[in-house]
Amino acid sequence: MSQRIFPNDPRIKWLGAISLDSNDEYVMPWRIPYEEIDLYNIDLMGRAAMPAGVRLTFQSNAEKLLFSCESLEERSPADLFVDGEYFGSEATENREAFEFHGLSPGNKEIELWLPQYGEFRFKGLEIPDGASLYASTLPKLTKWVTYGSSITQCRQAASPSLTWPSIVSRNRGSDLTCLGYGGQCHLDPLIARVIRDNDADLISLCVGINVYTNPSMNERTFGPNIVAFIKIIREKHPLTPIAIFSPIYSPGREDTANVVGFTLKGMRGEIKRSVDILISAGDKNLYYFDGRDILDADDVHLLEDGLHPNTEGYGLMAKNIIKMLDVI
Repeated sequence: MSQRIFPNDPRIKWLGAISLDSNDEYVMPWRIPYEEIDLYNIDLMGRAAMPAGVRLTFQSNAEKLLFSCESLEERSPADLFVDGEYFGSEATENREAFEFHGLSPGNKEIELWLPQYGEFRFKGLEIPDGASLYASTLPKLTKWVTYGSSITQCRQAASPSLTWPSIVSRNRGSDLTCLGYGGQCHLDPLIARVIRDNDADLISLCVGINVYTNPSMNERTFGPNIVAFIKIIREKHPLTPIAIFSPIYSPGREDTANVVGFTLKGMRGEIKRSVDILISAGDKNLYYFDGRDILDADDVHLLEDGLHPNTEGYGLMAKNIIKMLDVI
């Protein structure tokens, strides 16, 4: 026999979500404000519905956990951490439930990393009869918000805890909010407002590659949009450190102009120039990092399609980004 925990049980805490669509049937985390979704581009909305970097947490002495969800054909696995240590990964594709068993006896902190790709409607939890469940008592961590493209959402990573934002956040002891939107990193002003309106002790922005591959801006508009995006954030984060990463190395794009005349090398120069303008105007807590120092030509074998890193590539990205953020 088992006891059922409803999806909106107040003892279950959600981390890394911007908003929750919550009812008695399911809880679905969103990475934009759910009550305003009609204001957003439909393609961006689709990526924001995917819970990259989102975790649900609680305490329990249960030795078996059964999580229920709506079935979905394409979806990443879910990873379980127990008392801060990786316990295991379970596939979620085409499944309405997945189970972790063999957990140690006694009360422990449970953290489930949700799939970084594919929507996830959490429909509840089953624990054995007699087992207890409490709200998590983990200490408050410094909050880190990171924004970017598919290379920040990390669909190609084998599981959600192997994405570079996940690795970096655990290494640095940060509470992650991942705003990586595959194909949709176009400096949307509404996303600048999302970052502005959320708590953050550190903000990082990985910008450029989507603007190159799906040209939404040109040399006239790209730099001013970077400046405006950061200025919106600064309205409520005047002193929060902001790190700006330009695109990682991408063969075939470095010196090849897109349809509006941008090369990836030229784009990096424009990003740095925009950062320098803001620093000259008085923003002293802004930091530029060249994406080629994260992944360069020597690492091209880690790019599955010449653009997106594989799991090993995301691990290398994490290692190099940790070094960069440590100097801030």
